[in-house]
Amino acid sequence: MSDDTRASATGPVATGPSDDGSADGRPAGAADVTGTGADVPPAETAQDADPLVPGGRLAGWVAGVPLRARLVAITAFLLAAGLIITGLLARGIVGEYLVDQVDAQLERQAPTLAKSVLSYGTATTLPSDYYIEYRWADGTLRTPRDERAVEVYGVPDIPDLTYDETAERKGQPFTVRAVQGSEAATRWRVYPLVNANTADSSAVETAFVALPLGRVDAALEVLSRTLVLAGIGIILLGLVLAWLMIERSLRQLREIETAAASIAAGDLSRRVPAPPPSTEVGSLAESLNSMLAQIETAFSVREASEARMRRFVSDASHELRTPLATIRGYGELYRMGALDGRDGPDRERVADTMGRVEDAARRMGSLVNDLLVLARLDEGRPMARGPVDVAVLARESAQDLHALDPSREVRVIGLSDDAPPGRDDPAGPATTGVVGPVMTQGDDDRLRQVLTNLIGNVARHTPAGSAAEIAVGYGQDGQAVVEVRDHGHGVAEEHAERMFERFYRADSSRNRESGGSGLGLAIVSAIVAAHGGHIDVGPTPGGGLTVRVTLPGTGS
Repeated sequence: MSDDTRASATGPVATGPSDDGSADGRPAGAADVTGTGADVPPAETAQDADPLVPGGRLAGWVAGVPLRARLVAITAFLLAAGLIITGLLARGIVGEYLVDQVDAQLERQAPTLAKSVLSYGTATTLPSDYYIEYRWADGTLRTPRDERAVEVYGVPDIPDLTYDETAERKGQPFTVRAVQGSEAATRWRVYPLVNANTADSSAVETAFVALPLGRVDAALEVLSRTLVLAGIGIILLGLVLAWLMIERSLRQLREIETAAASIAAGDLSRRVPAPPPSTEVGSLAESLNSMLAQIETAFSVREASEARMRRFVSDASHELRTPLATIRGYGELYRMGALDGRDGPDRERVADTMGRVEDAARRMGSLVNDLLVLARLDEGRPMARGPVDVAVLARESAQDLHALDPSREVRVIGLSDDAPPGRDDPAGPATTGVVGPVMTQGDDDRLRQVLTNLIGNVARHTPAGSAAEIAVGYGQDGQAVVEVRDHGHGVAEEHAERMFERFYRADSSRNRESGGSGLGLAIVSAIVAAHGGHIDVGPTPGGGLTVRVTLPGTGS
């Protein structure tokens, strides 16, 4: 290949400006294939293609494995790792111990044996499994040995060591492999000696006494085999026990799963079987049961709220339908000319009709105003807060009730007073007992509306001229208490439980003669609740109804 060919194959050689103005000799506008752009770096491409990276196919496969299988696999892995580490440690410790025993035997026997063998001069064999090799400076080599041991264990491959090297290793056994003999005999333990037969250091002579490690290796092989078989058995037994125990432990989770499926199907009263809360599953079950109780309560409250809303809309529509129908009916009569006489519109008929229309509009406006008051109270809009003397409101309400029915005896009494009704002042309401200031914090106008609605009910639902009392005082806990007592026919127990519901009236026919729209006491209950108080009803001694309003007191 020529130089020109090599240059064209490996790219441009020369650099510098070209004729077309390119700085590197490439045509103008040529794209830089090594620059940034749509090319993906090779590292990222390889990583994205690797199925073993986090989030890859392996992670997805592992995430799809059931929990019990993963727990069993983890148990098996830990057992296997523990047994492998234990086996390796046991084999190493036992092997080191057995080799130390061989070293101790060599240390005791090697000097004596090396000296005694040469002292006979003609000895060529050794007792037992010993092997001795003598080396002299002139290259003479002598190896007394037992041929039967050689056949079994082979001949140790002792390295060629000089006299000085052997002297450095004197008394330090080392291990070599065999060079002949059976394949099982592969290691010997060698004990080096110098001048084994004389104390004269000028006699350059070294000796190596060796013992085979075949029995050590055989013992280690038996130990390894035993550890492997025992480890396999332990792992299999551990897998079975782990599977059974995990299945038993996860049975409670399956019960939770079954209960959750029933709850999802609509059985909100279902509860999860709760093991002891000291366990993780027990703590989870207890938390789930608490959550389910709250959910069931929330659903019950929502259903009750929806039912009340439907009833409220139905009642409001019914109450508004009557005045609207009245207004529309009189409007149609006027349009059809039914109010006209012979000489034109009959003024008396028109006036009467307009009065009826005005009355219907007034009733509708009163109803809408009551609904607006309830809506604002439901929204929790802040009300004015200031000191209010409930006793003053009670006296003013008594005067209002007396103005509605001058023949009625109305008294303002202390909360503990229980005097029988009797006219003290025919010209107005009477005050008996000690009725001092009874203070609370709240909205004066709203609390005045509470008493106004209550005395309105007394005037509307009790016989004319019947006595009434407004009792004021402090309760046992320092609360401000107002009781409106009448001596009418009273209210049946089934009606008393529902009389504060919106649009509820004892007269199911909704006759206007029997009362209003049924929102008065609902407004009373909402106002009292907004002030942090409560309201209840009970029978008046001697007949009648007592409405008790309790408000937070501030002291006199």
